[in-house]
Amino acid sequence: MTKRMIFGSVIRHYPSTSFVQVVFDQGEFRRDEARLVRKLDLYIAPVLMLLMLISYLDRGNIGYAATQGMNEDIGLKGSEFNVAVSVFYIFYVLAEFPVSLFARRLQFNRIIPAATVSWGLVCLCNGFVHDFGGLVACRLVLGLTEGFLFPSMTLMLATWFRREELATRISYLFIASALAGAFGGLIAFGILYMDGVADYPGWRWLYIIEGAFTIVVGGCCVFLIPKSFEHAYFLNEDDKEIMRRRAEDMEAYSGGKGHYTMSDVRAAVQDIKTWIHGTMQILNLWGAAIYWLGAVLSDRFNARSLVMALTAPFGVAGYAILLAWDVPAGVQYFATFLIATSCFLCAGTNIAWMSGNCAPDGKKAASLGIQLTLTNIGGVVAGQIYQSESAPRYVLGNAWSLASVAVVWIGERRKQDVRSAGGEGGFDIPESWRATDRDVDFKYML
Repeated sequence: MTKRMIFGSVIRHYPSTSFVQVVFDQGEFRRDEARLVRKLDLYIAPVLMLLMLISYLDRGNIGYAATQGMNEDIGLKGSEFNVAVSVFYIFYVLAEFPVSLFARRLQFNRIIPAATVSWGLVCLCNGFVHDFGGLVACRLVLGLTEGFLFPSMTLMLATWFRREELATRISYLFIASALAGAFGGLIAFGILYMDGVADYPGWRWLYIIEGAFTIVVGGCCVFLIPKSFEHAYFLNEDDKEIMRRRAEDMEAYSGGKGHYTMSDVRAAVQDIKTWIHGTMQILNLWGAAIYWLGAVLSDRFNARSLVMALTAPFGVAGYAILLAWDVPAGVQYFATFLIATSCFLCAGTNIAWMSGNCAPDGKKAASLGIQLTLTNIGGVVAGQIYQSESAPRYVLGNAWSLASVAVVWIGERRKQDVRSAGGEGGFDIPESWRATDRDVDFKYML
């Protein structure tokens, strides 16, 4: 006897007879689906995590380069370094909205490798700049090319995973960004030992080596990122049957195959959820282990808002400690862990929350683009409110962050109060709301 899984049933073939017995076994389907999800985590998640990690390494190596004499070598004066840091986000922000709309149509297996190779080339070229103008030009183009990455990866994950699985998978991307911060200094420390090789200072080698590595990884992604689950090299036929069932369920409110219309964009712009989540995102930036735990819990219980509301007070307390006078260094260090607990959780969980509550796909893509655009406006602001002149206490930056986290917390509490006070009633919905997030059958994730 052989068997295979299709559409939630176990189809058993008996070689000694001429009939096929169909046994509905949802439990066995769920077990096979869980095995499939583990396989997706093994083949999809590590590739995207590596891309996220090197993107944060490449955008952040300007800080390590500055400590090793870059500013003096290329003649930076006054606030020119802060300007160079901030301009990265100009094209980064401008790229994210259109990329969110067109990534699915352009196909993830094309756009992600192309973007990776492109920013790797820019990073490599950064190792040969000689003045402020060249540095700014490289940072602008780097922002443009890296701006293609995160929207594409987020939408790609949304096509492979159910929305109740999404927060954990997006958490992998934020874990990678946190790991870049944890190990970026060690990597830079090793590369900077090449100072003087071929008469190049160490900071130039930092750009050259990391840029070359990014180009190699981007080339490998051509083979590692499949066009779709039907073309995935790591899935067998039984896996693809399960993916077809999952795709059927997930596409109930998708509204298309990536060919979106202006009505989708208008729906995203007019939906208050887009702006609430975007505002929450611009006010928070975050830490790895804490985020992973919160993402798993929010997926397990389908409770995004609860996780965010419970952790925001940690951020308020952490920033308040940093702003206090005469606080020992050890206590200040502890405060950074409180801040990470809040900010890391709020950022990634917020993305998964909004993604799960927007339909059809065109509106989801437009909402994600707006949310990420608002998010990275925060990068422009951060470069101006955290300046070297305000070291070591950074009163302006920490006060801004304290107020921001407090706004998120208060906003979440008010939304929960509104939901608790809301009654139930019925009315006829317009036909245009069918198969969207306004459909009465659409289940919102809280």
